[in-house]
Amino acid sequence: MRILLDECVDWRLRRELAGLNVTSVPRHGWAGIKNGKLLALAEKEFDVFVTMDGSLSSQQNLSRFNIAIIVLRAKSNQVQDLRPLVPGLLRELKRVRKGVATAVAA
Repeated sequence: MRILLDECVDWRLRRELAGLNVTSVPRHGWAGIKNGKLLALAEKEFDVFVTMDGSLSSQQNLSRFNIAIIVLRAKSNQVQDLRPLVPGLLRELKRVRKGVATAVAA
């Protein structure tokens, strides 16, 4: 499973997901690309897109994308605020469905 972290997610979160194939939007060279185009690019190379953009579902018709979306809900996008979400994120990664957004909160 290939996982892409949105640029609004602290890239250090990938260290918390050891053993998984995780990269970030900036590291992949896609920084600054808007959501619709980003999802279209991501669905060709990734299985899951992890973001903190809670409005993504209302901005995009997610069912048309062949990628699962996980929305993290935390106090901030800093890794210390994201760490408590890791167990929930790992659970959701096992049951995500493409074209559907799933929220993970502490």
